[in-house]
Amino acid sequence: MPAVSQSEGAKGNWKHRMGQEFVRYWVNVVYLATFFGVFAWYRRFVLAEYRITYLHYGTAIIEALILAKVILIGDALGLNRGEKNKPLIYPTVRKAIVFSIFVGIFAVVEHVLEGVVHGKGVAGGLATLWSEGRDEILARCLVTFFAFIPFFAFRELGMLLGEGKLRSVFFRRRTAAGSGAG
Repeated sequence: MPAVSQSEGAKGNWKHRMGQEFVRYWVNVVYLATFFGVFAWYRRFVLAEYRITYLHYGTAIIEALILAKVILIGDALGLNRGEKNKPLIYPTVRKAIVFSIFVGIFAVVEHVLEGVVHGKGVAGGLATLWSEGRDEILARCLVTFFAFIPFFAFRELGMLLGEGKLRSVFFRRRTAAGSGAG
């Protein structure tokens, strides 16, 4: 069997990591799109009571695509570091708070850049952000924070159990002996 050179091993490792990141990105997108999509339906039903039409379902998908990328960027920046040897609630809530703040900062930067690109300047970009209304901005922050709690809880649980174990527990058939049933 021929020996694999270090550069071939590094190339294979790089491809493997890229594949994992690709899968993680799309798992994040599916989770966030589902969460934000359900919230969009909730808005639609509440507004329908007042005979107001709400058809912004595409924003849930776009928001999920963007937030999934922001999460990967935050992971790359080391925002995902957590407390070791503490109950899972601590790193879960900490990461939900840290990533919610990071998403908020990202949204502000996005609006500022949008204002600059469209010739409105920094102030114009911020004015666009604030024109959405304080209650809308607060609601988005709360929804994002509470979307992140189960998201990071499952990630922390997956890291605790080991690679592939959480997926196995959720997506493989349980046997009577394996499930602890007598």
